[in-house]
Order: sequence, then C-alpha cells, then structure tokens
Amino acid sequence: MWWTVRVLMLIVSLGVVALGCGVDQEKYDADMAALQAEINRTQGELTDAQQRLAALQTEKQALEGRLAKLDSEMARLESEAAKRAKELERARKREEVFRNMINKFQAMVKSGKLKIKIVNNKMVVEMASAILFPSGRAKLSEEGKDALAEVAMVLATIPDRNFQVAGHTDNVPIRKQRFKSNWALSAARAVAVVEHMVENGMSAPNLSAAGYADTQPSASNDTEEGKAQNRRIEITLQPNLDELPDLSALENML
Repeated sequence: MWWTVRVLMLIVSLGVVALGCGVDQEKYDADMAALQAEINRTQGELTDAQQRLAALQTEKQALEGRLAKLDSEMARLESEAAKRAKELERARKREEVFRNMINKFQAMVKSGKLKIKIVNNKMVVEMASAILFPSGRAKLSEEGKDALAEVAMVLATIPDRNFQVAGHTDNVPIRKQRFKSNWALSAARAVAVVEHMVENGMSAPNLSAAGYADTQPSASNDTEEGKAQNRRIEITLQPNLDELPDLSALENML
C-alpha cells in the first residue's frame, strides 16, 4: 500500500542519516526490525478491519433486504386486516338486519303461518301451500293474501336485497286440466306470490319467481305429513355482490 511504501522510504532515509551520524549498526538493525514488525502488524490489523467492514456491509445489505420484506409483509397484513375488518362489519350489519327480521316474524312463526330457516348459508322464509292456496290451484286464498301482506311489510324494510320466491310441490302427479305438471303449478304459485308482494309494497326488480316442482323435497313423500311439508313456498334472501366469493383469480382461465 502507498502509506507502507512511504513509511519504508522514510525509515531508509532515517537509516542513512543515522548511519551518517555514527549510529551503531546493530542497534539500527534492531530498530528497523522492530519497525518492520510494527508495520506488518498494523497492515494485518488493517486487512482484518477491511474484511470485517466488507462483512458488515454484506450483513447490512442482507438486513436491509429483510427489512424491506418485513415492511412489505407488514403492509400486506395491514391491508388484509383492514379488509377483514370491513367484512366483519358488513357481516355484523347483515346479522343485525336478519335478527330484526326474525324478531318481526316471531308472531307469524308462533301462529304457524311461516318458518324461518337457513339453507346453504341463506335465510329462507317458508310458508306452507295450505295456508296460501286451495289444493291444486295457484290463486291465493284470502288467508294467504293476508299472510303474504304481513311478510311483504317486513321484507320491504330490508334495503338493497333481492328475494327469490320458489314454489315446491309433493311428488303426486297433478290432475288439474289447467296445469300440465307440478312444474307448471309450482311456477304459477311462485308468480302469484310475487305479484301479491309487489301489490303490498315490495319492489318488483328485487323479486324473482321459480318453480321446482317436487325436485327439492324437505321431507319424505312416503307419508301424508311429509307431502304436506313439501307443498310450500320459499322466499329466499339472495346474497348481494359484496357477499359473494371473489372469483377474480379465475378470470385468466376464461
């Protein structure tokens, strides 16, 4: 290194001067050896220090890299936590709406006019066809109209929610000339319910009608009691868009 060369040149110059001044050669050689040893030691320490510095710089870079990853992970976790908090708040509000609805329906549940159940994580209002319609017909009875008016009054208070009205039958083939099959009967009954609910304050764009005939029994059709349970109208609260699973990851497959 440059400073070592300069030190050696200085030592040689001093040596020449010392010899010229009559300094003892043996003492001079001993001093020179001591100085050279000191230079070697210092140079070794400098090399060690440079190696440690390089190692510290490498470690520093590694720590900075880890810190950057930790910052990124922290940001991701904070984002997920915020998203989860919003989801929990939406779920809490939905549950509050449903609890209030159930409370409003308690009188009708106790009187046997309807049932409240959860099917596939959806809330369903179930009404027996015997309350709503005469046997084999799709025209609402007066009792049915009154019951549906009560139901519509409650459901109309739930904002931004779609409802599907589904008609269900037992497995006994229908023999009414007006309806060719249980499909036709179940669909006609669902339409009749939708129309009456619209007349009682519900928004038509938020309602749909479907007929399932005997394809989705809730009880066995082997008994009269089971058949009676299967003849029903179900009003299902449909999930909103923010309640559906995120399928954006599948877009590349389409």
